This record gives sequence, C-alpha cells and structure tokens, in this order.
Amino acid sequence: MSTLIPCIIAGGAGTRLWPVSREAMPKPFIRLPDGESLLQKTFMRAVGLPDVDRLLTVTNREVYFRTVDDYRQLNKTRVALDFVLEPFGRNTAPAVAAAALHVARLYGEDAQLLILPADHLIADVAAFSAAVQQARVLADQGWLVTFGILPDKAETGFGYIEKGQSLNEHGYQVARFVEKPDAATAQSYLDGGLHLWNAGMFCMRADTLLSEFQEHAPQILAAVQQCLEQSTSKQGNHELQLELDSHSFALAPDISIDYALMERSQKVAVIPCQLGWSDIGSWQALRELTPVDELGNQCNGQTVLHDVTNCYIDSPNRLVGGIGLDDLIIIDTPDALLIADGKRTQDVKVIAQELKRQGHDAYRLHRTVTRPWGTYTVLEEGKRFKIKRIVVRPQASLSLQMHHHRSEHWIVVSGMARVTNNDAEFMLDTNESTFIKPGHTHRLVNPGVIDLVMIEVQSGEYLGEDDIVRFTDIYGRVPTEAAKV
Repeated sequence: MSTLIPCIIAGGAGTRLWPVSREAMPKPFIRLPDGESLLQKTFMRAVGLPDVDRLLTVTNREVYFRTVDDYRQLNKTRVALDFVLEPFGRNTAPAVAAAALHVARLYGEDAQLLILPADHLIADVAAFSAAVQQARVLADQGWLVTFGILPDKAETGFGYIEKGQSLNEHGYQVARFVEKPDAATAQSYLDGGLHLWNAGMFCMRADTLLSEFQEHAPQILAAVQQCLEQSTSKQGNHELQLELDSHSFALAPDISIDYALMERSQKVAVIPCQLGWSDIGSWQALRELTPVDELGNQCNGQTVLHDVTNCYIDSPNRLVGGIGLDDLIIIDTPDALLIADGKRTQDVKVIAQELKRQGHDAYRLHRTVTRPWGTYTVLEEGKRFKIKRIVVRPQASLSLQMHHHRSEHWIVVSGMARVTNNDAEFMLDTNESTFIKPGHTHRLVNPGVIDLVMIEVQSGEYLGEDDIVRFTDIYGRVPTEAAKV
C-alpha cells in the first residue's frame, strides 16, 4: 500500500462558538476539559495511525506559530511536519488542491492523503484507525473515499451521504450528497438506513484527486498550480513551510471541496462508521460532552444558582449568580459575555458576523493575544493610554520596530530583558524600566531560560496595533509594511 500522509485542514473562524472562538484564535485551539485543544486531539489521531512519519497541515499564516506550539507539546516521535500556509481562507477546495499538488510533487503521485478537519472530536480512536485502513484499500483502487457517520438521531444540522451499490464488505459507492434536511426528511433518513452523516473527512491518492480536479474543477487546479509556482518555501529541523503567494491565491475560487468535486465525481465511495464523532459545531454540541447535575445544569467555574435548570454556564474567571433560569447558554470571557437560548445556539454566528461588520475587535481578538514570541494582555485602556502585560518566552524576540504616534514605558516584573532603544543596547533586571519615545527604533529580547514578564504603558494620540513599522524580525514577518506586533 502506498504512503499515507495525513493532512489537517485548519480554516474558518468557528463563529458559532463565539466568544471563545475568534478569528485570531479560532475553534481548533479551544481547550476541552482535559486541557487538550481540538487541534491537538486531531494531531494525535493522525500521527497515531500505523506507518505515519509525516504530517501536512494547511492553515492560515497568522496562526502558524500557535499551531506549531500545539504540535510541539505532543510530537514526541519527531514526525516530520509540512505546512502549507494560506494568506487568507479560500474554502476547502483550494486548500485540498494545494495539499495534493504539494504531496504529489514531493512524495509521489501514488501517496495517499487523509484529509482531516482540525476541529472535530472523535471519541473512539480505535474505530477511527480501522475505518482509515478500510478507506485506504478503496483509495488504492482509484476511489475518492469519504467517511459517513451512522446516524443515531434525526439531525437537521448535518449534510448526509446516501449509500449506493456495495464495493466490498466495508464500503459503498456514493449515490448522492444531500444538503441539511428538514426534521421530517431527517427522520426518514434515520428510519431508512441508507443515509449517513457527512463527516467531512476523506482518503484518496494524490493522482486520483488531481485527475478528478482536472475533470470537474479545472479552474481551481489551474489557479492553485499557478499559485504554487509563485510561492516560497523553506525547510529545516524536520519542518517544511510552503507560504502561498497572496496575489495568485486570491484568484482561486472560494468553494468547498464538496461542491467543487465530491458532488460531481462518479468515483466517490463511503465507509460507514461509528466513531463517537462530533463536529463541535455549536455550544449545544460542546455542552453534550459535559455531565449534568441533578437539575440538568453544566457549570465550569464558580456559580451560585437558585431555581436554575438545564443551563450551560462556562465562566472560569468570574462568579456567576443566577435566579429563575432555564435552558440558557452563558459563556463569559474577560471581554465578552454571551447569553443565548439553549435551543438557538446555531444563531450565535449572527453575533460574530455583526461584530465583524462593525469592525469590532471582539470578533477577531481576545484580550490576551498570542504572538510568535509569547502573549500580550490588555489590562486597561482609555483616551491616550493603554496598559499591557507582556510575556516573552525564553530566547524569543520581538521585531526591531518603531511607532509614529505613541511612546512606551517598559517595566520588568520578572525575568531579564535585553533592550534596544535607538542606538543603545542594555539589560533590564526585575523592577527596572526604560522609556521609548515615538520614532525611536526598539526591540525586546528574552535572553534567559524563564519567561520575561513586563508591564507596558503606552501613551499617545493613536494606540492602534497597526502603528508599527517593522525593520527586522526573526519570525519572517513582513519587515517593510505596517503590521501587528
């Protein structure tokens, strides 16, 4: 059997899980009660398959460093990591096409890709592994194989796959894909036994996939081929990065792999399976993972409740008091609070979409923001000032940069800092500080072996994160245009 390369597709903002999931910290990074993220669980499922020694991830350039952080905590066997980095999302069809072209060029056209969404949950990993082995047999016979979940309820929130003729003891040709049905249709699907939930996972050989793209979606394939020819890559330390060219990638159609290819091809097969699968597509799906108390409540954090039933309350940092409530979703984060009818959790995306339309930061950012070098947390801000807590990891460095409209006062809380302030370079110890005037080039480096923690006080007429001119940066961020820290 040919080489298997799992490919994790990490895209989308997870708007139905706002305010925890946001554009700059999307759904795959959500931590479950056991402390692992959805992305980490997907990683472990993928690298735990037999004979896997390389993992490909297609993700947004902005979350690359956070993705690597999640992987490195778990990559004990030193699986080689390939990354295809998108400048922005163009849906799953261009992402899968880029993955197939990348794999065919470097690892052979007969290599098999196992396409996995980054943000799904699978409880039965052994059943998942068995289903993958069954799919690989059909993939080597020239089928585009998808995985169909055996339904256990009349679900209206998922697409369905209708089984056709049997191909072997495990798989079937796909008769058709069906959009999300109404309740009566979903019940008929459940009763009939021919329909499966579409899990959005696929297994296929690179040459078969590219051939089907050429036949059914040639414009996508041509656009992505042109993009790859103009893209840059770098390699080292068991890792390869292919950074897609933004201008040519913008010409690729914005369309899902289902619409572009799977619904058009005659070579699609399905493996029915029971995996303990959930797409974690809403707060209702997430609450189903949590045990209930005697009143039907599920609470994370400190609560004082009176006459409260069937509520899901997630407030790890703040006390919640409730009186006379039933079937509510309450999600509290440091800068945003969600209160929703428990039966309308699919509508949470409307809040996120409106925040995006308004240009509100709460759509994109949390109060604590992850950067390649560590994190910063906005503690307080007002007219002409902003106060941040900055944590710089050992041996990490901010870019050499300059601000036009603000000054900065840095105070070291713990650790040691090496500071560049215009022409001077010096060390700052705990309780020491420095002042940086507008227009002065500056850089902050943690030369130590423990985290550097600082308080930064900004002052000026404009304190936006885009007031940065970056000169040099060890993380490869664009040095000549204004960007975020």
